[in-house]
Formats: sequence, structure tokens, C-alpha cells
Amino acid sequence: MKITILGASGFIGSHLVSYLREKQIDYWAPKRNDATIYKRNLNHVIYCIGLTADFRTRPFETIDAHVCLLSKILKQCKFDSFLYLSSTRIYGTGEGIAREENVIKIQPLDFNDLYNISKAMGESICFAAGKANVRTVRLSNVYGCDFESENFISSLIRDALRNKKIRLHTSLDSSKDYINIKDVVAILPEIAVHGSHKIYNVASGENITNSKIINILKRLTNCTIEIDKNAKRILYPNISVSRVKEEFAFIPSRIIEDLNELVSRYYDFMERKNDKG
Repeated sequence: MKITILGASGFIGSHLVSYLREKQIDYWAPKRNDATIYKRNLNHVIYCIGLTADFRTRPFETIDAHVCLLSKILKQCKFDSFLYLSSTRIYGTGEGIAREENVIKIQPLDFNDLYNISKAMGESICFAAGKANVRTVRLSNVYGCDFESENFISSLIRDALRNKKIRLHTSLDSSKDYINIKDVVAILPEIAVHGSHKIYNVASGENITNSKIINILKRLTNCTIEIDKNAKRILYPNISVSRVKEEFAFIPSRIIEDLNELVSRYYDFMERKNDKG
């Protein structure tokens, strides 16, 4: 098999390239705006193009990435299979269990829902394209060694080590699901080539509170914690991963067991950066 990674320069895409190279899996990672993608068979496509934490400041780019460019590629490109990376954020907040068949509710008047709307629209155009073997993966909050990003876990570790203080804008009992980038890149090729369903949740299946994460970071870094006066309690539904577990024997990592390694690797990252500077 050969896999084409669209968005190979991003966090998920770059880690996917490294994983495929390590496993000696044939792949192609075209650069941005490479027009040759429209002239050849792309084999098994994994669409990693997208924005995450910066969608609020770049709304038009978010729509372009999640919908407009996606639509053009689905319409004009040839491929054997196509996997679109969506997000479990589209399930919204609240309690209960988030399963792939759940009805998605979105609010256009809420600017914070722009990301969810764009991902839902991306999924919709995937399935409306009328092409075989088009699938969607809904990823929960991906963490890993993206230490310069504004993703939640990365920003917590960065603040704990650089500033010796973490400031929380959500309450200590707020909770959500986190998934390790290593687990993500290992399962994506399997779903892309062998998946039998249209939609898969890829998550740990366990919500972790801010309190658990902060307590570990305090122990590892000796940082202090400051919570905004108006910090809101935000809960997300538990993400069902029964489908991906049953089909692929998927066993995800747990973030509370990975934080030690992440902090250690961030120390190394800071030292290398200081040596260069």
C-alpha cells in the first residue's frame, strides 16, 4: 500500500510521516499547493490539513482548510481510499456518551462553534462526494511534543517550566479526553486502508480532570497554580471507543502516565533551544 499525507507539515501530519518512515511504509507527502496531486492516483489519502487552537483568529483559513480545499480534492483527485481527520469536539459539551451515530448539534450564532461547524461540514462533503472508501476519524484532544503550540497540554507544560506558574481559565473539575499522538499515527493507516465503517472515534475513552493533570505537573515542576475568578466548569461527554477497539484491538495510552515523559522531553527541548540561542 501507498499512503498520501496531505498536510504533512502540521503536527499530526509530520508525526505520521515519521511513523510511516520508521515502519518502512510507502508514502508520499506533497508540499502545500503541489498541483501534481490532481494528476496522479493518490492511493490511500489521509487528510491532515486543518487548524485547531488558532481557529478563532483565523476563521477564513479554517473554512478553507476544513471545507473548501477538501471539497476540491474530493471532486478532482483520484484515490483508492480517503480518510478525513475530524474532531470529537463536534459532540459539544455535556455529559453522557459520545458515539459515532450521535446526532450533532451546532449553533451558528456562537463563534466558538465555528470549528465544530467546519468539521461537521467537512464530514458531510466527504460522504456526499459519492466516492468509495471515504471515511472520517474524530480525534479527541491530541497531545505530544508540539511544545510551541497553543494546545492545552503543551501550554500547561510550557507555563509550568518557563514561568513556574500555571493559570487556568477553566475550573479544576473541568474534564475532557486526551489521546497520544503516537496512538493516533499508529491507528490512522489501519483505518484508512482497512476500515469497515464510515466514522471512527479515536480517543482514550477516559475523561481526565484539570485537577489530576495539574497535580502531576506541580509535583514534576514545582510550579504554582492560579485559577481565574470567572473560571467555568466545562465537561465533555465520554468518548466511546468501542468501535475502534473491537475492529483494530486499539489500546490507547493514558495521559496521566505520559506526563512525566512529556515534561522530561520539554526540558530537553528547552536546553537545545538555549544552546542554539
